[in-house]
Amino acid sequence: MCEHCISRREFARMAGVGLAGGVVGLPAMAATAGAAIEWNPDKPPVVTGRPLRVQPVLAHAVFKRREKVSWRSWSQIVNEEAATEEMMRIAAELKTLPAKAGFPLEILPLEKVTTVEQARNIQKNDFDVVLLYAASNRDLFLPSCAADPRRDTVVFVRHKSGPTYYGYECLGTRYFQVPSQELWSRNSAENHGGVTLDDVVVDDYDEVIWRLRGLYGLKNFVGQRMIALGGALGKWDKTAPDVARSRYKLDIVTVEYKELAARLEEVKADAKLQKLFGEWTRRYLALPHTKLETQRDFVERAFGIYWVFRQWMREHASPSITVASCMGTIFGVANTAACMPLSWLNDEGYIAFCESDFVVMPPGILLHYIAGKPVFMHNSTFPHKAMVTCAHCTAPRRMDGKHYAPVSIKTHYESDFGASPKVEMPIGQHVCAISPEYTKPRWLGIKGIVRDNPNYAICRSQQDVEILGNWKRLIPEARDSHWMMVYGDYLREIGYAVRKIGMTWDNVSDENG
Repeated sequence: MCEHCISRREFARMAGVGLAGGVVGLPAMAATAGAAIEWNPDKPPVVTGRPLRVQPVLAHAVFKRREKVSWRSWSQIVNEEAATEEMMRIAAELKTLPAKAGFPLEILPLEKVTTVEQARNIQKNDFDVVLLYAASNRDLFLPSCAADPRRDTVVFVRHKSGPTYYGYECLGTRYFQVPSQELWSRNSAENHGGVTLDDVVVDDYDEVIWRLRGLYGLKNFVGQRMIALGGALGKWDKTAPDVARSRYKLDIVTVEYKELAARLEEVKADAKLQKLFGEWTRRYLALPHTKLETQRDFVERAFGIYWVFRQWMREHASPSITVASCMGTIFGVANTAACMPLSWLNDEGYIAFCESDFVVMPPGILLHYIAGKPVFMHNSTFPHKAMVTCAHCTAPRRMDGKHYAPVSIKTHYESDFGASPKVEMPIGQHVCAISPEYTKPRWLGIKGIVRDNPNYAICRSQQDVEILGNWKRLIPEARDSHWMMVYGDYLREIGYAVRKIGMTWDNVSDENG
């Protein structure tokens, strides 16, 4: 498990002094053998993502004055003195980025290149993204970017934020590729394609940060290891697990129910653990705005499932887990439902979903890393009057990553058995969601506003959500019944990231998305 992961509070403190990134990530999931498993609702969520390593590069030319000829191009960075001053300016700006980013970001030492050879030598460094300062020599721009095709580039040029850059003019002549769906469709997890005009930023570091956030999510999504209790499935498309492995390189680790049964028998026979689960149950039910409306022992037994899930996540060095047959097999094996353990894991900063639907597991993983918050996997309903109901029995409570929303612990709806959270989301809360078109490389983005927490005869956690934008486009669409929702709006980051791996991104809430 992730005893060496850090909390978000600790991450924010370390980011402020430029240390964030080097202490988190998948390798840290393999904790010290025998370390105790702790459930502590007072601890901030952990950060499990590997840091995004950014290599900043200043590319400039050195010009010499000559009489009665045009001896320099546009740009104030035309000699070593100006470049030195600019290096100092960039270094000061970069120092502030990790704290502003809100995700693990490692800024490598700034490099300066004036020749093609120097630009190519940069590629020997260990990084994920080039942050190219395109100052005054466009012949260096592509060599500075050309690297491992899984690497990416963000290009920064100046207009008003400092000395004028030649890139501010020359990139407007389409020096980089013009983004298009035809161009994006050639990309894949192995080849993110070349630099496009979508990668260019003028002056604004906020524009840099959201692009880096998208690339951070992409880095931690592609190749993610996920435990699948009962096997990997696809609710409406049986090819989903194979597609997830091939297109997104997901490493799916199958664990059989017989192993769960064996471990739960050990847990049941351990008097100290049973006492601990009772203590944890008392502590959970004592959280503000927590109501118990089912049998207490269902919650205590749910902590037994949670214990085993944490063991597996530690043993397999995985921050994510999903459960097949969660509305059937697990009831007989655990004598309760898996809803509460999945909710608790999401609140702690991990990734935990029901149904093992690998049509929707990929967008859920990516959305978790980009947003840095718990993700709510839910069923959707028929849209009408810009409204859709989103419901499932495994909602996290700490959807904002900090505070516990009010909850009633009821039975799982379809079975009327076990324990399941009915979470009340804040009215007026802005959310965004991803709805995948089965296993096709096309995802839809949706923005909405929570308008009600009703009590329909459906899954326990349920929200009526107003869809922003062209909601009528959702009516004729045939897509997977599962969506992934998160607080806030991260659709531009999602779109930027998935196009790097050849996906079609369709934002129904923004016709320009």
